[in-house]
This record gives sequence, C-alpha cells and structure tokens, in this order.
Amino acid sequence: TVACDHPVVQEMVLDTLRHFVRDAGVDGFRFDLAPILGRVEGTFDAEAPLLRAMRDDALLADRVLIAEPWDIGPDGYQLGNFPAPFLEWNDKYRDDVRRFWRGEAGMVGALATRLAGSSDVFAANGQGASRSVNFIAAHDGMTLADIVRYERKHNEANGEQNRDGHNENLSWNNGVEGDADNPAVAAARQNDQRALLAALFASRGTIMLTAGDEFGRTQQGNNNAYAQDNEITWLDWAGRDQALERYTAALSRLRRSMPALSDTSFLTGQPPAGSEIPDVAWLAETGAPLDEQSWQDPQRHRLVMVLSGASDDGRRLAVLINGDRRACMFTLPERDGFFWAPDIEAPDAADISRPISGRTMIFMIERAQAGTREKRNGGE
Repeated sequence: TVACDHPVVQEMVLDTLRHFVRDAGVDGFRFDLAPILGRVEGTFDAEAPLLRAMRDDALLADRVLIAEPWDIGPDGYQLGNFPAPFLEWNDKYRDDVRRFWRGEAGMVGALATRLAGSSDVFAANGQGASRSVNFIAAHDGMTLADIVRYERKHNEANGEQNRDGHNENLSWNNGVEGDADNPAVAAARQNDQRALLAALFASRGTIMLTAGDEFGRTQQGNNNAYAQDNEITWLDWAGRDQALERYTAALSRLRRSMPALSDTSFLTGQPPAGSEIPDVAWLAETGAPLDEQSWQDPQRHRLVMVLSGASDDGRRLAVLINGDRRACMFTLPERDGFFWAPDIEAPDAADISRPISGRTMIFMIERAQAGTREKRNGGE
C-alpha cells in the first residue's frame, strides 16, 4: 500500500489518473481497497487532501469514480462515507439480497431497503440519489451460478487445503452440492439465478454484473480463484446458458425503457415533485399495503413493489416477489382503463390470474385498454 496522506504520493496518484484519462481515454476508475485514499494519520477522512483533489481536478471531475469502501487497515470499513460523486460497492446489498433468496427469516424489510436504493447507507447529508453499486457477485468470491449450486467453498485447486477464501458465502445448493443431474434441482437453480438477476435489475442505484454471470458461468465452487488461469476461471462461451442470457438481456431492456427502474433517486413512498402519487407502494400478495406487523413478520417471504410513473406515459410497474417455495396468488390494485400484463419473459409465463410460482420475480406493467387508447389518441 502507499501513504496517500503524503504530498508526493498524492501527486503520483493524480498524475497516473490524469495519464489514463488524457492519453488512454479512460471513462472512469474503480479503486480497490479505497479507504487508503482517505486515510490521514491512521483515520479515514472523507475530506482528505487526495479525495478533494480527485473531485476538484479538471480532468477527473467528470470521470466515473468507484470505491471498494473497505480494507484491512485501521478505520477500514467506510461504506457510505466516501464523498460524492464517488459510487461505492455495496456489500450490504449483496448480503441482504442473498439472504432473502436463501430463505432466511425476517428479510422482507431489508430487501425493500436495498430495492429502494439503500438510503440507510447513502442518504446522509441530505443526498437524494443513491451512490450504491449494487451487485450479487464480483470478480472475487463465488459466481452467481455457484451461489445457488454450492453451500461451501471448494478451493482445493488453489493448493491451500481449502483454507483460503471466505467461509461464509450466504450461498445454498438446492439440495445437492455441485453438479447435479436431477431435473428438479436444475430447475430450482435456474429459477434462483433468474430471481437474483431480477432483483438486481429492479433496484435503485448502479448495476454491476460480472462478466459471464449473465449466462451461468461457474468456478466449480472456488471463491478465491485469482491464481487460476485455466478452465476454472475462463469463460465457457460454447457452453453458456443461452436461455439465461436472453433473460438477462430482457431485464436490461426493461430497465433501460422504464425511468422508474433506471432512476437513481431513493424510493421514499412520498410523491415526487410535480406528482400527487407516491413513487412506490409496498404491498402484500393480497394487494393490501404492508402494515407494521407484516413488515416484522419473520415468516414473510413475499412482497409487491408498485412503481408509479414507471414509463413516460404514466403507467405503473409492479414487481411481484415470491421468495417462498410455495406458489401463491397475487392481487394488484386496478385502475379504470388499464389492465396488468407480464412485461418480461417469466419462468412459467405467469400472469396474475394464476398462482405465481415459488422462488420467482415477475414484472407486470399497466397497459391501456383499447377504449382508453382511442380516447388518448383523440377518438370518441
């Protein structure tokens, strides 16, 4: 590491960053173990000279700056404490989303907080937009596919008797550790990968998706594969899961087309400026608003997020989340002149006239009925 509170080191860092912007056209930087940038005499300071200089530098001011906000040094865990415009890797997002889909009790409230932009972490000092980098898996740790295939790390290939790497991965195997020929296990894993991806694309903030996770890459349970330059870490282009790849592409198209998904402002449950309708409604599967008792129910694994102004013409988007293993009927609030329809491929082509399968997320969008469209277009 380096002493970033020393003027010579600060100038070296700034000169290096400027070089890559000016001479290589780099759009931004992700800083590994980033608290070192703001450590002054052993304590993290968001107004440290180097952090201020990076924000104020003419060449760097409009670059994307992403912090991994933890290291093993003193005062090393700094999630939420970097100054804007730094974005920050959000490990609370990663862990809470994994815990919810692993089936842990009492996680509905935490999931809603992460979907809404993690204001508990990033709303300090009156900030209205999330600086969260939301992710399920990263370059280190288990891949997204391995999260639902392995309960334990399998790092034997690293030559350290499986002692390296984190022991707790908040992962699960759906009944069989590793490869499985059982069709039911394979289907469960497919659903879980889709659910994790859907949660990611439905969340306020910035998405980070590791290359290959969109098509089910595996590292055979290895969660510390930095030293493996072989089939363990190589992307298997020929063997990729093309159905999962298409589903991820559909999620991306949906997010790009829906301002309510791509917006980075925190969801508050209050009407945004210029509107009388709350930006989000949190509902039970019955269609009723969640009350305090429901939020605190440790056995609740279902949730509906209804986003207002989800599209430019004012239609709403509903995200139906069934984290239970049992299928369930969902009811959505209706408006005159509109009906709810699936807006993205679902594992069982679900609609709300039938039970929604367990371990599933469904996106439903309001569509105008024929008569309503004609009136909007000037008809009688």
